[in-house]
Amino acid sequence: MRTAKKLMLTPVLALTAFGLAAGPAAAATAGSSDSEQGWTYQADLNEVNDSGASGDIMITLKGDQAMITEHVEGLAEDFQDGPYPHVQHIHVKANGSAECPTASADEDGDGIVNTPEGGAAYGEVSATLTDSGDTSADAAVDVEHAGIKGGSATYERTIDLDADTKEAIKDGRATVVVHGLDPAKQSQEVQDAKSPLDDSLPQAATAPALCGTLADSQMGQPPKGGPDTGGGSTAGTDDTVMLAAGGGVLVAAGAAFAISRKRKSSAETR
Repeated sequence: MRTAKKLMLTPVLALTAFGLAAGPAAAATAGSSDSEQGWTYQADLNEVNDSGASGDIMITLKGDQAMITEHVEGLAEDFQDGPYPHVQHIHVKANGSAECPTASADEDGDGIVNTPEGGAAYGEVSATLTDSGDTSADAAVDVEHAGIKGGSATYERTIDLDADTKEAIKDGRATVVVHGLDPAKQSQEVQDAKSPLDDSLPQAATAPALCGTLADSQMGQPPKGGPDTGGGSTAGTDDTVMLAAGGGVLVAAGAAFAISRKRKSSAETR
């Protein structure tokens, strides 16, 4: 009897210890996979200044890099006998949540919200989404390398972002703004005005047409929430450990029971 009990306890303890040791390792592997996938943020791009446009954007942060996928449609199509060059940026607010401007931001009463007037809602240019070359704020009015050309387009590019921009995206202080209105649809005052960003360009060329505040997406994200809600990274780890340990106990107990029955049968036939 003492030998049978010993046989039962040994595999149970061994496999239980194995399950407890393997659980955290499995969880660590899952955490590493989430880290490799990056953190994903997205925004619906909604019209500003009655542009009639729409779009969406997704940004995945991996280290210092941002992988960007964007689709827009309904923007102004032509500019000076060519596809309209829509400059676009990640704007960042120093404090508070980033927002998109409403018509009430039109301080000078000319009928549109220009880029400086919208700055109170979405902040300053932090990165420029160009099709090639410079992506810093210095390229803010680089129409030659505008990320969107024409009325509808898909934009895909991987760029480097500085620490301040990444932190702003994670904190909800960043928006994506696509600029460029159709001058023909604006008042004469707007048509005659120069851009406050670059007086070689018309006012409409740099006025915001689309805007969206970046928010974290559930795609490719590590689980969130505290243990008391049943979510979060610790909840997943605990479940893995318990399942591994419990599974080891059940398998070991079954094996020990079979051994015990076999030894008992052998004893009875003697």
